[in-house]
Amino acid sequence: MAKRKTARIIDGKATAQVIKDEIKSEVARIIYSGEEAPHLAAILVGDDPASQTYVSSKEKAAKRIGITSSVYKYPADTTEEELLKTIDFLNNDKEINGFIVQLPLPKHIDTDKVLNRINPAKDVDGFHPVNIGKMALGLPSFVSATPAGIIELLERYKIETEGKHCVVLGRSHIVGSPVSILMAKKTYPGNSTVTICHSKTENMEEYIRSADILICAIGQPQFVKADMVKDGAVVIDVGIHRVPADNEKGYRIVGDVDYDEVMKKASYITPVPGGVGPMTIAMLLKNTLHAAKNDFYK
Repeated sequence: MAKRKTARIIDGKATAQVIKDEIKSEVARIIYSGEEAPHLAAILVGDDPASQTYVSSKEKAAKRIGITSSVYKYPADTTEEELLKTIDFLNNDKEINGFIVQLPLPKHIDTDKVLNRINPAKDVDGFHPVNIGKMALGLPSFVSATPAGIIELLERYKIETEGKHCVVLGRSHIVGSPVSILMAKKTYPGNSTVTICHSKTENMEEYIRSADILICAIGQPQFVKADMVKDGAVVIDVGIHRVPADNEKGYRIVGDVDYDEVMKKASYITPVPGGVGPMTIAMLLKNTLHAAKNDFYK
C-alpha cells in the first residue's frame, strides 16, 4: 500500500512577496502618472517590543514598494485626549491615505473609543465598526489584514471552499469573527458552512474532526493534534508562540497546530513562521493602495 503524501505547504512568505510585487507595480504607475505615492501612517504608544518590531516591519515593507510611511511615536503615559487629537489630525491630513493605531494600547486608554475615532475611509486595519458592518453585508470595505490574508491564501492556492465545513477556532474581533463571516459569504473563497469554536464550546474535538477547512486562532501553542484532524483537511494556523527549546535562542516558534504531525494528515497546511504572518503586512499594504485609490469611499 502506497504511503500517503504529506500536506502541501501553503507558503505565505512567497505569496506575500507576489502581492507586494503587484502593489509595487501599481504604486509605480500612480507615481508615473504624476500623482503622489500612497501614504501609510502608524501610531505607536509605549515601548512594547513586539509592537515596535511590528511597526518597524510595516514601515520597511511600505518603503520597499514605494509607499510613503510615517510613524508617530508616543510614550506609554500619553493621555487618551492626546492620542485622540493625533487621530483627528491624521483624519484631516489630506496627505495621509490610511493609518493604523498599533495595538495593544496602554490600559488607561479606551481602545474602542480610539478605533471608533478613525475615519472609516482611512481605517486600513479594518477595525472600525463601519468597515466591519460593510464587510458583514458584503459591501466593498477594508477587511482586517489577517482574515484578508487567509482568504487570499485560499484563493491563490485554488482551495475549494464551497459547501465545505469550515471550523474556526477562536472568536476574536481581529481574526476569528471576521474570517468566519468571510468564509460564509456567497462568494469564492466562501460558501462554506461555518462553525466557530471557543473557550466555552463543549466537545470541541468533535467539531475539529469534522472540519474540511480548519482555521486555528485559539492562542494555545500546539493545541491541535494529529488525532483531532480529518484526513485531507486544509489547516490554516494563525497562532504564533515562543516555547522553550534546547537551542542557542532558548526557544522556538510554533503555532496553534502540532505542525510536524498534522501535516501527515492534512492536504494543505500553513507553516509557522512563514504562513499567515507574512500575509498580514502584505494585506495592510494592499488596503493602503485601496485607500489611495478611494476604492471603498468615493
